[in-house]
Amino acid sequence: MSRKRRLSGEAARQAAFTSVDHAPLLERLGVELDDDGLRLALTHRSFANENGNLTNNERLEFLGDAVLGMCVAEELYRRFPDRAEQDISKMRAGVVNMYALADLARSIELGPHILLGRGEKATGGADKHSILADTVEALLGAIYLQHGFEISKATVLRLFDEMIDEAPTQSRGRDWKTLLQERLSAKSLPAAEYAVTSEGPDHARTYSVELFVDGVVRGTGTGATKKEAEMLAAEQAHAALA
Repeated sequence: MSRKRRLSGEAARQAAFTSVDHAPLLERLGVELDDDGLRLALTHRSFANENGNLTNNERLEFLGDAVLGMCVAEELYRRFPDRAEQDISKMRAGVVNMYALADLARSIELGPHILLGRGEKATGGADKHSILADTVEALLGAIYLQHGFEISKATVLRLFDEMIDEAPTQSRGRDWKTLLQERLSAKSLPAAEYAVTSEGPDHARTYSVELFVDGVVRGTGTGATKKEAEMLAAEQAHAALA
């Protein structure tokens, strides 16, 4: 009996992309995207690397991050005219961060639509904070390229409206590195030091962090990105120093 040949390259991407009905996702996003833009936005580097080094969504992610930051900053400026610059900056950090973006991704059920390599898929990559957040930004990048700034802005404001509205109370809730530093200052302790190690291939690297305060390990974290690992360690240290 002949073994079925495994697809690779663009054929593999097209087969994986068409195996899922993306219409519900687009409906939840509230905007149309052509197949080329949507397919690229959903292509995680793990899938791309396993299938002949295809293009992945990281360039779109870079673009979407800039679009998102601008739209949220402008809306905060307009919606909260009496807030000082430092307050608006913290409010933006409460909206534009990995955890908030991952929460949004889960609310629109993004995970099953992401094209992941076999390793990432097997280890729950479709629900990892970093992958979900990065894919949201990639989608915003694709929306910007196809529709321009005004529709991108309308999409951001529709998706992030509640988070922007709650920004004054949420702005201090998730930036654990900043919160930790404020707690250390209040206790007259030195700044936190982060020791970062990593392992695994570039397309599936895992980062581990030990957080030291005055030479003592106060928190640890592991994640798919250095930022995620540091944030988890800071959250743990913040709790330990309560």
